[in-house]
Amino acid sequence: MPLTQEQLDATKQIQQLIKTVNRIIIGKEEVTKLTITAMLAGGHILFEDIPGVGKTLLVRTIAKCLGADFSRIQFTPDLVPSDIIGFSMPQQNQSNFIFRKGPIFSSIILADEINRTSPRTQAAMLEAMAEQQVTSDGVSYDLPEPFFVLATQNPIEYEGTYPLPEAQLDRFLMQLSLGYPNAEQEVEMLAAPDQRSMVDQIDAVLSVDTFLKLKETVPMIHVEKALLDYLVSLGNETRTNENIRLGISPRGNQFCLSAARAYALLEGRSYVIPDDIQAVLPAVYRHRLLFFENLTAVQKDEAIRQIIRRVNPPVRRA
Repeated sequence: MPLTQEQLDATKQIQQLIKTVNRIIIGKEEVTKLTITAMLAGGHILFEDIPGVGKTLLVRTIAKCLGADFSRIQFTPDLVPSDIIGFSMPQQNQSNFIFRKGPIFSSIILADEINRTSPRTQAAMLEAMAEQQVTSDGVSYDLPEPFFVLATQNPIEYEGTYPLPEAQLDRFLMQLSLGYPNAEQEVEMLAAPDQRSMVDQIDAVLSVDTFLKLKETVPMIHVEKALLDYLVSLGNETRTNENIRLGISPRGNQFCLSAARAYALLEGRSYVIPDDIQAVLPAVYRHRLLFFENLTAVQKDEAIRQIIRRVNPPVRRA
């Protein structure tokens, strides 16, 4: 079934959002598109990058374009769970306590340098990301809708980092990297107006309600059985590959399917094609595959591209 006119209008709005972000975040069009794709699919994102390449600016710009609540949490070695979740405090002259909400109660969370804090504090994010709720003193509190965690981590070889546990890594739909700009892009950045002031001047491009309606459309995007077979074949290729110690899990393939549906919707289609799967697969697989050798990020991406090349996609019907 084709998209309705209302859905098509909403996809045009979100395409305009991407264009607005790209005017500020120079030269990272594909990263921006994949970020919005993951959010439409209802997933969280992990950025692995060195400091200073624009991760915070990207997240702030997306939040401003959506008109969504935004909080930045700087993860440090001395951060404790209550700094994120909040805490109960006594009311003046009364015997009962009130809960003071922490910064986690925002629609878009930038969890900055998440691997610089202790595993105990990292674990405090796990319930929020998995269940969209937090618990304090035995009481559960719902988080807002929508709720997205866009976390950054420094490369693990940096001093003072704590590797994220596999259970928490799996909560991220995608792992992305902005990387260094090329020379031409960096010149353009230097010649451009102050990017932070540009963010302050932009208005919301679409409402949170419109975004949520699009998000609800994603599961309805049609997928042919041949494409499901294709996705399973890609997963099996990782499980039998002699260079991979741990292949993609069935849940990883489910995440890939959700992301492919969201990518198709961004393209204004009501159905998935092989190109959608190929576009999102590296970002979904990147942090889920364990290789026997200690590969660099570039080498991992090349290994994933080889997997894509080995599996023939189904022929599209006319």
